[in-house]
Amino acid sequence: MSSTVELTKDNFDQMVTDNEFVLIDFWAEWCGPCRQFAPVYEKAAETNPDLVFGKVDTEAQPELAAAFGIQSIPTLMIVRDQVAVFAQPGALPEAALDDVIGQARRLDMDAVRKSITEAEQQAEGQQG
Repeated sequence: MSSTVELTKDNFDQMVTDNEFVLIDFWAEWCGPCRQFAPVYEKAAETNPDLVFGKVDTEAQPELAAAFGIQSIPTLMIVRDQVAVFAQPGALPEAALDDVIGQARRLDMDAVRKSITEAEQQAEGQQG
């Protein structure tokens, strides 16, 4: 049985809202690197059962791919506390994926939110 969840435009918002830590693999059936990355992603899902691992089929869910500006696949995105903290195209090797997950786990989300707020305020100041 797969330990990943298929994400669609119907369940995406709920999944990201209801879960503190969501990894998202944007992929397509025809994509060779996506197929190579799939077992690595699946293994990470099995070894991190406390996290939600979702997959977005960009062919079936073009609105989601467009909403996140996905231009190449596979693209891995990590959302913590409803904030995208990582997004990178390309198939990661197992060690790199484990490292990225570890880094995302160690993030101080209060500091992340503070820096986002500061960046938004700075952007508003430059516009006004």
